[in-house]
Amino acid sequence: MTGDLTVDHLVAAGIALAAGLLGAFLLRILLRWLGRHAERTRWSGDDVIVNALRTVVPWAAVSGGVAGAAAALPLTRTVQHNVNQVLTVLLIFVVTVSAARVIAGLVRTVTTSRSGVAGSATIFVNITRVLVLAIGFLVVLQTLGISIAPMLTALGVGGLAVALALQDTLANLFAGIHILASKTVQPGDYIKLSSGEEGYVEDINWRQTTVRALSNNLVVIPNGQLAKTNMTNFMRPEQRLTILVQAGVSYDSDLEHVERVTTEVVSEVMTEITGAVPEHEPAVRFHTFGDSRIGFTVILGVGEFSDQYRIKHEFIKRLHKRYREEGIRIPAPARTVALQQGTVVIPQQRAGEDTVPSA
Repeated sequence: MTGDLTVDHLVAAGIALAAGLLGAFLLRILLRWLGRHAERTRWSGDDVIVNALRTVVPWAAVSGGVAGAAAALPLTRTVQHNVNQVLTVLLIFVVTVSAARVIAGLVRTVTTSRSGVAGSATIFVNITRVLVLAIGFLVVLQTLGISIAPMLTALGVGGLAVALALQDTLANLFAGIHILASKTVQPGDYIKLSSGEEGYVEDINWRQTTVRALSNNLVVIPNGQLAKTNMTNFMRPEQRLTILVQAGVSYDSDLEHVERVTTEVVSEVMTEITGAVPEHEPAVRFHTFGDSRIGFTVILGVGEFSDQYRIKHEFIKRLHKRYREEGIRIPAPARTVALQQGTVVIPQQRAGEDTVPSA
């Protein structure tokens, strides 16, 4: 010690420590009040910042109080230096963790707002968090007087060996970054691969893409495979899409009447069914003279891929009911079978029915 410890020294140190604790308490109350106001705003980034400041600011106040108490005591230069280094390292650690939390939260907010879904692409979040923590670790080493130049050189040489050993992992990592940067696929998109997998993209992380099928099962696809395969994205360039429903009527039908009735049913479905597009213009297109019917296509508009099943269901029910009311006949498929005595037409057998041909 540089001098004798007196009551005045202890009082001054106690006042400095108490001031730091009181400041931490008051700042925490202030930040809690700011947090309640941040929750009322539309932007979620201010929530992330305030939550991080709740960790940094109180610890900074406590560290300042401890540093003031140490300065008030008659400590030796070595002890004073060690105390200052410990407080500095502690403060750098808290700031680094909080900065990583803030930046990662902001990245998550940006990716969420751009994709317009609740999920987030964790690949960018994780990379950002690791980079910030690595920078903080290097700053701590530099503060402690440890040279980081040899470490960086060793990391460079070791990184080359690791890169050769982890080719597949790195390929998936850069494939995921490329997919997100090019905006080919975003969380929330409904995709279908040429290999048959399809569903909503839940997340794209550093190694794989998670897809939730309509059966609510998760399909895990490596990013490298996703980048190389043929894929259909049903959410881009826009979320709305059109679906085709095939139908047919008998040859003795009045096609003008069929078109008018079908158009009315389409308009009714587009207006009343959730997930349909009310402003969709009904479209009926006749295209085939079949063996037993005149075939046509009905074009429906849906707001999102999974809505098509409900809309098709309602449309077919209502169209069938309306055709029966209007006397429009939908002929059953027929097969022509050649027998020795002659030729007979056998209707297509339906499930649960027995068809007995008569010669």
